[in-house]
Amino acid sequence: MGPVGIQLLFAGTIFSSAFLLFLVQPLIAKQILPWFGGSAAVWSICMVFFQVVLLAGYAYSDWVTRRLSVKAQARLHVGLLLASLAFLPIVTSARWKPTGSEDPTLWILGLLLGTIGLPYFLLSTTGPLVQSWVARTPWGAQVYRYFSLSNLASLASLLAYPVLIEPYSSLVQQAHGWSWGFGAFAALCAGTTIYVSRRWASGAPHLAPVATVSAAPDVKPRTADYLLWLALPALGSWLLLAITNHITQNVAAIPFLWVLPLSVYLLTFVLCFESDRWYRRGIFLPGAAAMLLLCAFGLQDSLGSDVKTALPIYVAGLFVLCMFLHGEMARMRPGPSYLTRFYLMLSLGGAIGGVTVGLLAPHVLPAYYELGIGLVLTALLGAVLAGRGSGQRWWLGGAGVALAACCAWFLSVQIRDDTTDARGLLRNFYGTLITLDTRRDDPNDNVRQMYHGSVKHGEQFLAAARRREPTTYYGESAGIGRAIASAPDAPRRVGLIGLGAGTLATYGRTGDAYRVYEINPQVFELADGEFSFLKDSAARIERVLGDARLALEGEAPQNFDVLAVDAFSGDSVPIHLITAEAMAVYERHLKPDGVVAFHVTNRFLDLAPVVARIAESRGLHAVLVHDEPENGALRNTDWVLVARDAKTLARPAIGRAGAAIMLKPGVKPWSDDFNNLLGVLK
Repeated sequence: MGPVGIQLLFAGTIFSSAFLLFLVQPLIAKQILPWFGGSAAVWSICMVFFQVVLLAGYAYSDWVTRRLSVKAQARLHVGLLLASLAFLPIVTSARWKPTGSEDPTLWILGLLLGTIGLPYFLLSTTGPLVQSWVARTPWGAQVYRYFSLSNLASLASLLAYPVLIEPYSSLVQQAHGWSWGFGAFAALCAGTTIYVSRRWASGAPHLAPVATVSAAPDVKPRTADYLLWLALPALGSWLLLAITNHITQNVAAIPFLWVLPLSVYLLTFVLCFESDRWYRRGIFLPGAAAMLLLCAFGLQDSLGSDVKTALPIYVAGLFVLCMFLHGEMARMRPGPSYLTRFYLMLSLGGAIGGVTVGLLAPHVLPAYYELGIGLVLTALLGAVLAGRGSGQRWWLGGAGVALAACCAWFLSVQIRDDTTDARGLLRNFYGTLITLDTRRDDPNDNVRQMYHGSVKHGEQFLAAARRREPTTYYGESAGIGRAIASAPDAPRRVGLIGLGAGTLATYGRTGDAYRVYEINPQVFELADGEFSFLKDSAARIERVLGDARLALEGEAPQNFDVLAVDAFSGDSVPIHLITAEAMAVYERHLKPDGVVAFHVTNRFLDLAPVVARIAESRGLHAVLVHDEPENGALRNTDWVLVARDAKTLARPAIGRAGAAIMLKPGVKPWSDDFNNLLGVLK
């Protein structure tokens, strides 16, 4: 095989491994997302898992290249590749479904390890291992361009999934397709490994000696170098997750918004390691300083919460800051002898940043303060780098410290504002909840509100005379109000999927039973402690903690007159609650003339046609109730009401407001195996 053929073999192996590495992340996360309530935190936990396994893969590559001969490397690696085939196909087993009592974080980590642990580990080893072989070739001076290639493959995979793969294939088809792709990769990687072991048995290729191809001088790194190799990627990973959390939770609950920061993050790796022409310290160092100030200022100003300004600020900020962090990493890249150690430290740093933001922050910080902390740490690291290596640059280091102090000041203002305005501030795996009082010109209009990030989950009037009045999405003229009013006068049994502030309990009468399904225990805590809808209700309130669908699947028929499904207002839509299989579960718990009410009010998604298609596929009837109330306490709403009999939806309370749903061409009924959020974006 000639030099060009060898280069293509190496490039193909690295590209395919990186493409599959990133493709499996949304694929497997989407399989398990329904089991954990559709929480955005599932993505963060998955990302932490992938970073930790990536670290293990890099550690493996560093160990085998330093301790084993090329032939021993080949025997071990080919053996592991063969063993990884036992994990195929990567279809998540139903035995991993949670029952509701498990710690979601540990359960997800265990599930991922048992499902894709070894295949993902083998994919993660490929980049550094193959690059260690590339470093021994005549084109070894370009070895870091292969790292750029791997990040380009990751970016291509990330963008291909929602656009080209998800809309046209079911989850089972995706899993089997990926498994076939992994099998092909395993064959390619095994072939590359065997070829290298046979041609370079002595540890060097026949084409050129190692000494002539060094990508950088083989100088032994100092302790400070190792620390910077660790700190730079740690802060890059930290900022990626922190900015993603901020813009998806605090700025706008827009589906697929998380793709944007991750794409920017990968792009900076591609640019910084493709060549030295992209990163210019004289441009990006002052640019990073400016973006640090702007991003920190936005945390305590409306500039950083209005989607029109916040989105460009934080996406541009992530790009500039990651160009600075990753560009400095690229400037410090070592010679071939320390290549795998460099990647190991890079991966370790990324894992540290991911674990800190994804696992520790939700348990340590009461709100999303990790972004402000990350900005302070980035400024301090910039001070170290700016003043490094020249006594005449001490003033740059001082300027960096001053910049860190400014960022810390803005963070303190953010914390002060939160704690001053908030009555309750809670955070866990499912996100941040905040309750606050809003004062208006007329004291009778003062309200207490509950927010989950940027999404309002209910409000209640503070005036005693109005505290039992329905508010926001739950007025008498809204679809859910009409569905409850149309139910028989006999004691009613109503199911609520999603509690919020508990507003719907205000419709409860003596003898009625309202059964509430809520996955987040802190929502119950705030609904009880900060609002009085539940305690004031004349109905009997029954509580079920855990995922609603899993709970309903395990319960005897509840015979609901009305079942309200109210969980689709955020960016992480719990798709498992709006599929044909879910509808079958709801039907089992309805009375013959019962109604399922789907709250589909959403600025970004048109979910009404999806519900209508599902109802049609099951022989059910559906109408849309669009409400634009004149009462200032109520908001415009869309509810889709579904029933077995068209006569149920013709009752006076519903019939005069219900309208037929316009079905979009190409919108298919969603199932557990197929759904397409991209196809219902407004």
